[in-house]
Amino acid sequence: MTTHLEELPEGAPAAKVAAAADGPAGPLWQALAREMRVARELLEQLAGVLVTDERFVLDYIDQLQAFDLIAQHVDESAALLDRVAGGQSPDEAVGQVRLTVMQDRLRAALD
Repeated sequence: MTTHLEELPEGAPAAKVAAAADGPAGPLWQALAREMRVARELLEQLAGVLVTDERFVLDYIDQLQAFDLIAQHVDESAALLDRVAGGQSPDEAVGQVRLTVMQDRLRAALD
């Protein structure tokens, strides 16, 4: 079932997202999700190079953990885009986000 944006009640962001996924935006969102995964791989490659320098790791261990958090955010964002592009409702898709802080921000955006 395709919903047209003009039929949606004012201020219904979740419905607008669902309608866009039914239309021509779905393939774009899937392509964007793939690009995000490429970015994650590049980030992980960079982190892999940095951790080969033992002194660097000892000096910046706390900051290096940010690489993992960034990779998790990118991965969750890509998975969310795939779910919505595949027709899952935005509320359901956000409910599957595994990072609680991210899920909370996304839920707030849908309200």
